[in-house]
Amino acid sequence: MSSNLEALQEEVLHLPPADRARLLDRLITSLDVDAETEAAWDSLAEERELELMSGTAEAAPIDGVIARLETRFPG
Repeated sequence: MSSNLEALQEEVLHLPPADRARLLDRLITSLDVDAETEAAWDSLAEERELELMSGTAEAAPIDGVIARLETRFPG
């Protein structure tokens, strides 16, 4: 890590928690460069939430989901 980055990190870690959270939000937003894709994911997430709330879909236990993913994508 460069000395500039280390100095900046040290300074940021001394900020109050609310300021660090605001900075973190801005940094994450700056990484989301494809607004169209982000909007599509947001829309899909809202659609899935409505399906769960209306009962047209059922939630799956996280352990089973992770096990299926690990089987499908080993390593």
